[in-house]
Amino acid sequence: MVDMIVRLYALPDSSELYNTCEQAGVILRRPGVYEKHLVEEFVRAHFSPKWVSEVSVAMAKQPAGCFIATKDKKILGFGCYDTTCKAYFGPTGVSEEARGLGIGKAILFKCMEALRDQGYAYGIIGGVGPIPFYEKAIGARVIEGSENSIYQDILPEPEA
Repeated sequence: MVDMIVRLYALPDSSELYNTCEQAGVILRRPGVYEKHLVEEFVRAHFSPKWVSEVSVAMAKQPAGCFIATKDKKILGFGCYDTTCKAYFGPTGVSEEARGLGIGKAILFKCMEALRDQGYAYGIIGGVGPIPFYEKAIGARVIEGSENSIYQDILPEPEA
Protein backbone atom coordinates (compact mmCIF):
# COMPACT_ATOMS: atom_id res chain seq x y z
CA MET A 1 0.00 0.00 0.00
CA VAL A 2 1.08 3.55 -0.67
CA ASP A 3 0.46 6.96 0.85
CA MET A 4 -1.30 9.78 -0.97
CA ILE A 5 -1.11 13.55 -0.59
CA VAL A 6 -3.99 16.03 -0.75
CA ARG A 7 -3.68 19.78 -1.35
CA LEU A 8 -5.85 21.07 1.49
CA TYR A 9 -5.68 24.64 0.21
CA ALA A 10 -7.41 23.51 -3.01
CA LEU A 11 -10.18 21.22 -1.74
CA PRO A 12 -13.26 20.99 -3.97
CA ASP A 13 -16.55 22.37 -2.66
CA SER A 14 -18.27 19.88 -0.36
CA SER A 15 -21.64 21.59 0.19
CA GLU A 16 -23.57 19.46 -2.33
CA LEU A 17 -22.14 16.29 -0.79
CA TYR A 18 -23.20 17.39 2.70
CA ASN A 19 -26.67 18.37 1.42
CA THR A 20 -27.11 14.91 -0.11
CA CYS A 21 -26.25 13.27 3.21
CA GLU A 22 -28.59 15.59 5.10
CA GLN A 23 -31.47 14.89 2.70
CA ALA A 24 -30.91 11.15 3.26
CA GLY A 25 -31.19 11.67 7.02
CA VAL A 26 -27.47 11.15 7.61
CA ILE A 27 -25.84 13.32 10.27
CA LEU A 28 -22.12 14.03 9.99
CA ARG A 29 -20.57 15.07 13.29
CA ARG A 30 -17.82 14.63 15.79
CA PRO A 31 -18.68 12.07 18.45
CA GLY A 32 -18.75 13.20 22.05
CA VAL A 33 -16.22 11.71 24.46
CA TYR A 34 -19.15 9.97 26.17
CA GLU A 35 -19.63 8.02 22.91
CA LYS A 36 -16.02 6.80 22.69
CA HIS A 37 -16.92 3.24 23.63
CA LEU A 38 -19.72 3.16 21.03
CA VAL A 39 -17.44 4.31 18.20
CA GLU A 40 -14.82 1.78 19.30
CA GLU A 41 -17.45 -1.00 19.36
CA PHE A 42 -18.57 -0.05 15.83
CA VAL A 43 -14.99 -0.15 14.53
CA ARG A 44 -14.27 -3.45 16.34
CA ALA A 45 -17.41 -5.05 14.88
CA HIS A 46 -16.90 -3.89 11.29
CA PHE A 47 -13.17 -3.38 10.81
CA SER A 48 -9.80 -4.00 12.47
CA PRO A 49 -8.75 -4.21 16.15
CA LYS A 50 -5.77 -2.04 15.21
CA TRP A 51 -8.18 0.65 14.06
CA VAL A 52 -9.82 0.61 17.50
CA SER A 53 -6.47 1.77 18.93
CA GLU A 54 -6.36 4.65 16.47
CA VAL A 55 -9.96 5.62 17.24
CA SER A 56 -9.07 5.66 20.93
CA VAL A 57 -6.29 8.17 20.25
CA ALA A 58 -8.57 10.29 18.04
CA MET A 59 -11.24 10.36 20.74
CA ALA A 60 -8.75 11.45 23.41
CA LYS A 61 -8.35 14.84 21.72
CA GLN A 62 -10.44 17.94 22.22
CA PRO A 63 -12.12 18.34 19.86
CA ALA A 64 -12.14 14.68 18.84
CA GLY A 65 -9.98 13.92 15.81
CA CYS A 66 -12.84 11.84 14.45
CA PHE A 67 -16.09 12.25 12.54
CA ILE A 68 -18.97 9.82 12.42
CA ALA A 69 -21.99 9.44 10.16
CA THR A 70 -25.21 8.45 11.90
CA LYS A 71 -28.77 7.80 10.89
CA ASP A 72 -31.60 7.08 13.29
CA LYS A 73 -29.04 7.09 16.13
CA LYS A 74 -26.99 4.31 14.49
CA ILE A 75 -23.36 4.70 13.43
CA LEU A 76 -22.89 4.11 9.69
CA GLY A 77 -19.29 5.21 9.26
CA PHE A 78 -16.31 6.94 10.81
CA GLY A 79 -13.07 8.65 9.91
CA CYS A 80 -10.09 9.77 11.97
CA TYR A 81 -7.46 12.39 11.26
CA ASP A 82 -4.24 13.67 12.81
CA THR A 83 -4.08 10.41 14.75
CA THR A 84 -1.50 7.95 13.43
CA CYS A 85 0.77 10.85 12.44
CA LYS A 86 0.36 14.60 12.13
CA ALA A 87 -1.73 15.58 9.08
CA TYR A 88 -2.71 11.94 8.41
CA PHE A 89 -6.22 10.85 7.48
CA GLY A 90 -7.43 7.44 8.57
CA PRO A 91 -8.48 4.97 9.49
CA THR A 92 -11.92 5.31 7.95
CA GLY A 93 -14.74 2.99 7.07
CA VAL A 94 -18.43 2.70 6.30
CA SER A 95 -20.59 -0.28 7.26
CA GLU A 96 -21.44 -2.58 4.35
CA GLU A 97 -25.14 -1.71 4.38
CA ALA A 98 -24.39 2.02 4.08
CA ARG A 99 -21.81 1.88 1.28
CA GLY A 100 -22.54 3.63 -2.00
CA LEU A 101 -24.42 6.52 -0.40
CA GLY A 102 -21.51 9.00 -0.42
CA ILE A 103 -20.94 8.71 3.32
CA GLY A 104 -17.27 7.74 3.03
CA LYS A 105 -16.58 10.68 0.75
CA ALA A 106 -18.42 13.06 3.09
CA ILE A 107 -16.40 11.86 6.08
CA LEU A 108 -13.21 12.22 4.05
CA PHE A 109 -14.07 15.85 3.32
CA LYS A 110 -14.99 16.58 6.96
CA CYS A 111 -11.60 15.26 8.08
CA MET A 112 -9.62 17.02 5.37
CA GLU A 113 -11.40 20.31 6.06
CA ALA A 114 -10.59 19.89 9.76
CA LEU A 115 -6.90 19.40 8.90
CA ARG A 116 -7.02 22.52 6.71
CA ASP A 117 -8.71 24.48 9.50
CA GLN A 118 -5.87 23.45 11.84
CA GLY A 119 -3.44 25.14 9.47
CA TYR A 120 -2.09 22.24 7.45
CA ALA A 121 -1.45 22.89 3.74
CA TYR A 122 -1.33 19.18 2.87
CA GLY A 123 -3.04 16.08 4.19
CA ILE A 124 -1.68 12.55 3.94
CA ILE A 125 -3.83 9.48 3.38
CA GLY A 126 -1.77 6.66 4.82
CA GLY A 127 -1.67 3.07 3.58
CA VAL A 128 -4.27 3.62 0.86
CA GLY A 129 -6.33 0.75 -0.49
CA PRO A 130 -8.68 2.34 -3.07
CA ILE A 131 -6.34 4.71 -4.95
CA PRO A 132 -8.86 5.58 -7.73
CA PHE A 133 -11.48 6.57 -5.13
CA TYR A 134 -9.18 9.12 -3.49
CA GLU A 135 -7.89 10.43 -6.83
CA LYS A 136 -11.43 11.10 -8.05
CA ALA A 137 -13.01 12.16 -4.76
CA ILE A 138 -10.49 14.70 -3.56
CA GLY A 139 -7.66 14.96 -6.09
CA ALA A 140 -5.21 12.93 -4.01
CA ARG A 141 -1.94 11.89 -5.62
CA VAL A 142 0.31 8.94 -4.82
CA ILE A 143 3.48 9.88 -2.95
CA GLU A 144 6.34 8.37 -4.88
CA GLY A 145 8.45 5.95 -2.85
CA SER A 146 5.84 5.55 -0.11
CA GLU A 147 5.27 1.83 -0.65
CA ASN A 148 6.78 0.98 2.74
CA SER A 149 5.10 3.93 4.45
CA ILE A 150 5.25 4.30 8.24
CA TYR A 151 3.44 1.01 8.75
CA GLN A 152 6.48 -1.19 9.29
CA ASP A 153 7.21 -3.90 11.83
CA ILE A 154 3.57 -3.97 12.95
CA LEU A 155 2.85 -6.54 15.62
CA PRO A 156 0.46 -9.31 14.52
CA GLU A 157 -2.86 -9.89 16.21
CA PRO A 158 -2.75 -12.85 18.62
CA GLU A 159 -4.25 -16.04 17.28
CA ALA A 160 -7.61 -16.97 18.73
